[in-house]
Amino acid sequence: MNIDCPWHIGGSGRTASACDAKHVRDMIELMLFTVPGERVMQPSLGSGLMQYAFAPNSPELAATLQLTVQGALNQWLGDVIDVVSVSAQSDDATLTFQVGYVLRASGTPVTDTFSRSRP
Repeated sequence: MNIDCPWHIGGSGRTASACDAKHVRDMIELMLFTVPGERVMQPSLGSGLMQYAFAPNSPELAATLQLTVQGALNQWLGDVIDVVSVSAQSDDATLTFQVGYVLRASGTPVTDTFSRSRP
């Protein structure tokens, strides 16, 4: 059983579960927006992307973000997905990523968009 994220109680009154594809999407989102050092038992988990939220938008920033995301995905989720493409966009204090990947378990190609704003 895969626990749905964020954790909540499902309709059955028990911990909500998620299908494999949703669980992988949740893992990608958590990895993208976790700050390294935030997790006590895995201090190197995360990508550190939120430090770029206020950086000036430029082709160099987009390239840096794409490489950072692809490297973090390969390091932390390389046994679950094959990363096909990553695109990044920074607009004001909002970071948006489009990640194309293939689920290794089923061979299903997926493209998801992830977005986060700095408070």
